[in-house]
Amino acid sequence: MSEPIYILGGWQSDFAEKALDGQVYPLLEAATIGALSDARVDPKDIEVMHIGNFAGEIFNGQGQLGGMVAAVHPDLAGKPASRHEAACASGSMAALAAMADLESGRYDCALVIGAEVLRNIGGQEAGLRLGCAAWAGREVVDEPFPWPAMFGRIGEEYDRRYGLDHHHLGRIAEINITNARRNPMAQTRSWELTTESFYEDDIQNPLVSGPLRRQDCSRITDGSAAIVVASHEFASRWARARQVALDDVPRILGWGHRTGTMLLEDKLAASIEDEYVFPHLRQAILDAYRRAGCSGPTDLDLIETHDCFSVSEYVAIDHFGITSPGKSWQAIEDGLIDRGGALPINPSGGLLGLGHPVGATGVRMLLDGARQASGQAGECQIPNAKKVGLLNIGGSVTTVASFVVGLD
Repeated sequence: MSEPIYILGGWQSDFAEKALDGQVYPLLEAATIGALSDARVDPKDIEVMHIGNFAGEIFNGQGQLGGMVAAVHPDLAGKPASRHEAACASGSMAALAAMADLESGRYDCALVIGAEVLRNIGGQEAGLRLGCAAWAGREVVDEPFPWPAMFGRIGEEYDRRYGLDHHHLGRIAEINITNARRNPMAQTRSWELTTESFYEDDIQNPLVSGPLRRQDCSRITDGSAAIVVASHEFASRWARARQVALDDVPRILGWGHRTGTMLLEDKLAASIEDEYVFPHLRQAILDAYRRAGCSGPTDLDLIETHDCFSVSEYVAIDHFGITSPGKSWQAIEDGLIDRGGALPINPSGGLLGLGHPVGATGVRMLLDGARQASGQAGECQIPNAKKVGLLNIGGSVTTVASFVVGLD
């Protein structure tokens, strides 16, 4: 990357809590105040704001979220603000837009926020409404559980091409929910689950769709997250004023962003002769590696990836290049992705354990990446972590964004 983008600080809500009165403004307000405080940046120094949110109108009847962020503090009023939507990748789209603003020289300091309210209605109804990220009227029509059905179909395709053992999906869920017990902001941190809860037990872990069982599915979550990002010029001044070494401030070292065609079946059909099930996802990760100067996953110390379902992490493992295509199971069986493994995945707990407030997820990943690289991840910290790979997915692997965050 030609222009380094620094992450000066950030904040995350408690993903176990419901949004106050089922409204999005309190989440936006808390994220804004929390991120500015953590970054030690005055509101007047924020020059532009980008907000990731998928379903404000659908769940709250609320749009125009940029104006809500501007309402948090008088010094934010009048600043430019934009809202971004790409289903579960909405937060990453907000971050990419902020990065482009900084790289272009238009602005030097930006606030990136992701927020979502989903728990103000029943879980099954929420799942149906989230189905609008599929092609309405053309896929998952009359399907009571749209996203388990879509990702169950991905699991079936992996099984058809390579073979798939549910034990490996169950192990992913077990690792991530176990990791979440260390995270004081995790939705599942106090859940008590037995080993049988993760594997092929039709009572404790019933089938949902395709190969997916209950614990293979992430939960409906309310929450918000925010980061303050800055150009090299602003970060240099900021570091001098606070007597911080600029080299110790985490940066977005590389990024990749690709969009596949909308229908899942079209994506699967297009890749039938390819070694990867989702070539555009593989390319986004390679783009992030290239821009970060990474040769591959061996240059990373950990990964935070999109595990809305256990199978989406299974997909991520081979697309990151950790194993050859179709052999993600090797990294699981070898313990590579365990917290104490050579390349831990989702020490935060991931979406399965930490939670998945859709528009906030991509921003939360960037925050966790920055905290890991700067040694500020608390009980979730991976020792000596300096470079973190991130992957955020929207829809049926339609919009994908990958980042490398770390220190040089």
